[in-house]
Amino acid sequence: MAHTQHQTMRRVLRREIAGTIGLLTDEQDFTAMRRYRTFAFDDHTTYLQQVEALLRTLAAQGSHTTVALFDPEEYAEFCAESGLEPDAPASRTRFTAELAATGPTVPYDGQPLDELVPDLVDEAVRKATWEYATTLLARIGNCASCGEDIGRASFARASHLLARIIDTAGRGDLHLVCSVSAAPETLVAVLRAEGGREGGTRLDETEVLEFTTVLALGIATRSAGGVVMRTIAPDTSDRVHGWRLRGEDLEPLTAAEVFDAYCTDADSGDLVSPESGVDYCVPPDLGDEGQGTGHTH
Repeated sequence: MAHTQHQTMRRVLRREIAGTIGLLTDEQDFTAMRRYRTFAFDDHTTYLQQVEALLRTLAAQGSHTTVALFDPEEYAEFCAESGLEPDAPASRTRFTAELAATGPTVPYDGQPLDELVPDLVDEAVRKATWEYATTLLARIGNCASCGEDIGRASFARASHLLARIIDTAGRGDLHLVCSVSAAPETLVAVLRAEGGREGGTRLDETEVLEFTTVLALGIATRSAGGVVMRTIAPDTSDRVHGWRLRGEDLEPLTAAEVFDAYCTDADSGDLVSPESGVDYCVPPDLGDEGQGTGHTH
């Protein structure tokens, strides 16, 4: 009787444990892991099917599971720095636990793996973009003429501009995209803001931080860039407008410029058909508070 009770208690406790699965999302990473003798899989498709089956089983048992992006190169570095044997399941478990705390993860909510994987990759790109922009901001240093920390001042300016954009946006949900030309490629940050019924706006703090950091980098480096905002409200057409980044200021784009930006394929440069039910328009006036002093650095 006591033995049965202990088994029941362990099953209950198992449901209280949150788990993380490190996922090899593409064939190249999967192939890299096959060099380890203790890695049991030899086919990526079968591997993904087995992972999805395990996720469904854990969810049916009431367990909460997150999925992390498993990078073989980072894993090898982790093992070397930690003095671990890479060809060992325990080492992979240790690395996955580290990913759960510091790496990009996505919660499993019953979605198919072909939906979860793009979300996980997007999360990894977002995190890498923020880390890269943060590193560049920190390296800029102080203004030679006034001694001001350029990165810190630019972040404060970007925070102010974002607040003005949201304050002047009006009712509705917002979808903002900030892009900044930074070598070797353009950095992009996305911010979604949900308009509340009482007029308030709900923001994801992580997205705010990422968005502000990318905008701050554009300000600090005087890079080409801009912000485009889409406002979505019931019973009305979506409104799309934007600003061009000029120094520490945001210069309004004309309706035609916004239309051209939205109706041009970013990769090929080819024209694409405009969306129906969308108004391309001049952005709200940010007011004097949206104009800088010219002394960020």
